[in-house]
Amino acid sequence: MKVAFVGLGVMGFPMAGHLARAGHEVSVYNRSPEKAQRWVAAHGGRAGDTLHHATHGAELVALCVGNDDDVRGVVAEVLQSMAEGGVIVDHTTTSAKVAREMADLAEATGRRFLDAPVSGGQAGAENGHLTIMVGGDEAALARAEPVIGAYAKAIKRIGGPGHGQLAKMANQICIAGVVQGLAEAVHFCAQAGVDPQNVFDAISKGAAQSWQMDNRWATMVQGKFDFGFAVDWMRKDLGLVLDEAEAKGATLEMTKLVDGYYAEVQALGGNRWDTSSLVARLAK
Repeated sequence: MKVAFVGLGVMGFPMAGHLARAGHEVSVYNRSPEKAQRWVAAHGGRAGDTLHHATHGAELVALCVGNDDDVRGVVAEVLQSMAEGGVIVDHTTTSAKVAREMADLAEATGRRFLDAPVSGGQAGAENGHLTIMVGGDEAALARAEPVIGAYAKAIKRIGGPGHGQLAKMANQICIAGVVQGLAEAVHFCAQAGVDPQNVFDAISKGAAQSWQMDNRWATMVQGKFDFGFAVDWMRKDLGLVLDEAEAKGATLEMTKLVDGYYAEVQALGGNRWDTSSLVARLAK
């Protein structure tokens, strides 16, 4: 399929690479042209000089950009250049509101828009093992799934437009609580004077086990926080969660607390530390 990928950050760069390796005709666009040229050097394909050039005639356009306003700007231009009847797959984490807006806008031009945020982090993108939560038209997903499957271990349609983003919000709520609990357990072990290796070897075999525990307890003990998803990004996501919760009348007391804790990590200079850095505020 003729595919375009817009946004070559830590997630988009490897995701687009999987598309090229799967045999698709891939063009890429990034606001920093050097990243696009570096991608072409690594994977072939072509880099568009402009967004219009990169997406012209594409049957599927995947996005992995920054925020709601970025998505609005990109989609407005892409709808003028991509193939008629094509599908936009947005992997950006955004509000559910903008996803619904873009779905309506795409439908009005004879295209389809899927909100398709991902979970799995940088490692998942690099290894092609992302989980993709999709909102939008079933027929559009049927067309897109064989393509985006190049970088996914699981693809699940949640419901109509915006529902992929709502599922991603639930994902971030769960992660926030798990990471805070793990941070407190690491801190408790330090204060109690017990060997964290022995503790986590034991409890990781029981009901407390989680991906975060398996992959982050040791680096949290070592004070290493350079593993992908940054605190700034998590606060952006939790902001979307809390806005949606307020609009829907949902009570998210723990999520609100952890968002405040991440603000404390930012005050420590940890804007680009990964989300496991919650433990740093307990050690100060």
